[in-house]
Amino acid sequence: MPTDLFQSRSTMRVAPQYQPVCREIGLDGDAVFTHELIRPWRTLPGDRENCTLDATLRSGQSIRWHVKRYQPQLKLTTRAEDEVKGYRALHDAGVPTAALVGWGRLSDRRSFVITDDLEGYDDSEKLIENGIATFEQLLEPIADLTAKLHNAGLHHRDLYLCHFFTKLDGADVRDVRLIDVARVRKLVSPFTRRRWIVKDLAQFWYSTTKLPGVSDELRRRWIERYGAQRGIDASELIPAIVRKSNWIARHDAKLRREQPDRNVSIPD
Repeated sequence: MPTDLFQSRSTMRVAPQYQPVCREIGLDGDAVFTHELIRPWRTLPGDRENCTLDATLRSGQSIRWHVKRYQPQLKLTTRAEDEVKGYRALHDAGVPTAALVGWGRLSDRRSFVITDDLEGYDDSEKLIENGIATFEQLLEPIADLTAKLHNAGLHHRDLYLCHFFTKLDGADVRDVRLIDVARVRKLVSPFTRRRWIVKDLAQFWYSTTKLPGVSDELRRRWIERYGAQRGIDASELIPAIVRKSNWIARHDAKLRREQPDRNVSIPD
């Protein structure tokens, strides 16, 4: 795991393989909020900024990192520390995600998380929207990864299709990774376990409802594949999943009206 790299007014922890790059581009904890190479592409007031960091190194190598800059929160842990717990939980469970470059906090309790770009991977939702892949191609590997997440006793709480990044080799799926892990938590209580799992599955179900060529039959096949990988009859969950999906649709429509910039896309 990352080790201490800089510590003055701020604390920054960076994985060893990324430390030379941080030194070369002059990136410490304070600079995460001021560095000219870091460009915000989405701002949620009072919450966070999502940013990209693009640089060409002396070696000629080009890099892209993704940076979340969190505003202070009135709690014992920072938002960045909570997100890192999600990365660690996935790592320990063998659930593939983006590589964690580093994280840290400033003395005013602003915090940040930096992850490496998943080069060669694409947002699965965009792959389908753009006709590059079909839902049927992605159905089994994404269902298997979701089952692995829940079998490990974890839930995502933001399990939309766009958070599955896929690497294709022609028509074949080479790999799938799960991103945006800020809300990943352990399924601790047996009394709430089913509710959290249904919420994850409903988020995924809802995220496919506006995509071309994705029918209820394909969604049912996805749920059945998920259940087979978990050794359960997941079809019995479908009525609860559909009810929750309908609620999410209403809530999402309200958010889109109130926060039209909330769902902007990462720039190319």
